[in-house]
Amino acid sequence: MKENIILSKSIDFSVGIKNYCKVLYNQKESTIANQLMRCGMAIGANVSEAQQAESRLDFIHKMKIAAKEASESMYWLSVCEKTNLTGFQNELLVEVNQIIAILSRIIISAKKNA
Repeated sequence: MKENIILSKSIDFSVGIKNYCKVLYNQKESTIANQLMRCGMAIGANVSEAQQAESRLDFIHKMKIAAKEASESMYWLSVCEKTNLTGFQNELLVEVNQIIAILSRIIISAKKNA
């Protein structure tokens, strides 16, 4: 069976976000941690749901939601970077940018084949 790259990347990203949010909670940055945890974990959840889509339009819709959550994750990670929070992990920004690029290609491809 062929590896599902976007699903693997989004799960790995979720694990990284969960670990980084522990650092944020320890720094009493619960507002940012809560937001980042919610949107960062939602990417993989929506990608996973899309694997069981009822139609191509449902698949596209779930992938668009995943892309929006990835965009929000990028926003919160950028806030963390710019505020110089201790423990910031630049690789999370790199990963979310890769996820956004992959999701964009998947959505464009799915729309062409709709």
